[in-house]
Amino acid sequence: MSRIPVVSTKDAGLFTRFVYRVARRRYGAVPAPFAVSAQHPGLLVAGTVHELAVEKASHTLPVNVREIAVYRVAVRLGCSWCVDFGTMLQKHEGLDIERLKGIDDYPTSPHFSRQERLALAYADAMTATPVTVTDEQVAELEREFGRKGVVELTYQIALENMRSRVNSALGITDQGFTSGEACRVPLPGLA
Repeated sequence: MSRIPVVSTKDAGLFTRFVYRVARRRYGAVPAPFAVSAQHPGLLVAGTVHELAVEKASHTLPVNVREIAVYRVAVRLGCSWCVDFGTMLQKHEGLDIERLKGIDDYPTSPHFSRQERLALAYADAMTATPVTVTDEQVAELEREFGRKGVVELTYQIALENMRSRVNSALGITDQGFTSGEACRVPLPGLA
């Protein structure tokens, strides 16, 4: 149970009920971070608009690179909700979720590509306190992904840092979007 209670559908305003309906259709359930942030409808609106805009804009990086970097942040910060949801997103993208069990071994694991290793190391450096990103690291990422790709990767990692920290602070824990190999939420287009 989260530290701040969720807003039930019956107690929700019109916009919040709309968000809940769309979320149920898209994910099979209302994500707990939505239901908790509904305590502050203005921030629910802001967060929803922001997340949709970021999703629409983020198509420079290969999906596997973006998703593995975001997942790494969730693991590093210990956000069980983000790990659960991120695993589901990777499964829906057709990515190998079995390899996620060995993410801590990414520098030497054959299960991660060179591009993924670069993104994972960057996620680690951005998530460290203090941040440990180097000029050389950014230059290598720019050679690999271009400037637009580096900006997208940086934004995605920073956004997941925010999500993971908010969810952890508010005590929002995994919701069962994944269960071992089986995903509770149907693949998009099959619901």
